[in-house]
Amino acid sequence: MFRSDFVSASVAGACFFVMTSGGAGAASASILVPHRAVYDLELKDASDRSGIAGMYGRMVYEFNGSACEGYTVSFRFVTQVDTGDEVKLTDQQTTTYEDIKSGNFRFLTRSFTDEKLDKEVRGSAHEADKGVTVDLTAPDKRQVDLAQSLFPTEHMMEVIDRAKKGETLFESRIFDGSDAGDKTLITTTMVGKAQQPKPDDADVGKAGAMAAKSYWPVNIAYFNDEASGDALPIYRMQFKLYDNGITRDLTMDYGDFVLSGKLADLEMFKTEECK
Repeated sequence: MFRSDFVSASVAGACFFVMTSGGAGAASASILVPHRAVYDLELKDASDRSGIAGMYGRMVYEFNGSACEGYTVSFRFVTQVDTGDEVKLTDQQTTTYEDIKSGNFRFLTRSFTDEKLDKEVRGSAHEADKGVTVDLTAPDKRQVDLAQSLFPTEHMMEVIDRAKKGETLFESRIFDGSDAGDKTLITTTMVGKAQQPKPDDADVGKAGAMAAKSYWPVNIAYFNDEASGDALPIYRMQFKLYDNGITRDLTMDYGDFVLSGKLADLEMFKTEECK
């Protein structure tokens, strides 16, 4: 059966970020460009057991900030899902703030079905001596101690650095506040060789100033941190990654169904210099 909460939480958690272990000081001087990207979503494939007859939607991702002031992300993922018996409208709205210098991260996610609030997850996390400490305030107040992990923005910098160095396969532990906000994920990331776009490339016409620039094909598998042995991933993501953090041509594979996300609009914002 289709689980709208799983889709929205998973995509927000993934949100094109893969992280590497190593602490806040691991990030390099990679420059991530403030921007707003809009993606059109549609169902690429679905098995009978998925409970999905049709699905389409839109995803909006807005990234702002600087190394001095910290980074903010505003993310919205809206889909209309046809199960054959009914049509549901799902809407997830996520905002985060990350201060790489101090190792602090704040997150808020609200999930709606047919415009009714289903779930709210709110909290903050900070790097501690032996890992990451998470302070949740919603849906209930509690503190969770997790293994050493990195937060999303620092990780994006790390992935770009690894790609520049020609590293093609690596494993990482991440914390991004997704799902219930109380667990880490293990990722296995594959990065292909840099490629030049082709005229028939799916959404390159919407990439604006990035249209002629090279990109890396990236494939990330996400696993439960508690999983052992030959566990299957919770989901996989594929996308084309530029050296400034912009992504396009997404594929999101949840096992029973697969979504594609094509870049529909890209707006670049002014990069603020540190004072």
